[in-house]
Amino acid sequence: MSKVKNLQDLKKMRDDLKGKITLREKSDHPDSLVQIKVSMATCGIASGARDTMNYMVDELESQAVDAVVTQTGCMGYCYAEPTIEVTLPGEKPVVFGQVDTKKASEIIEKYIKNGELVDGIIPDSYETIDKK
Repeated sequence: MSKVKNLQDLKKMRDDLKGKITLREKSDHPDSLVQIKVSMATCGIASGARDTMNYMVDELESQAVDAVVTQTGCMGYCYAEPTIEVTLPGEKPVVFGQVDTKKASEIIEKYIKNGELVDGIIPDSYETIDKK
């Protein structure tokens, strides 16, 4: 644990702990929340996934959207990094590629809030290969 040198350090510590407590409380009923996984493998981080994740956490909180944002490892879509997987309650997960902060804003406004699909979806082709 780091030392508290001033009031700002103490406030930062408090905010970090609040975030961890909120995540724990939300994990009791994840199926009723929007779940967002941000791919944070090396290629994702190099492409800006950290900025995307921070933006989504801040924006969802400021708009009071009940969501859990977590990081995950490689999703296998290095060509489309940063990638995120969004699961709306009762729906199948949807993976979006090349998600910068502008695209993240569009996903929040259109897909998460209104259920409208937006460009950038990585198709779930393995389910459709045998269907004719």
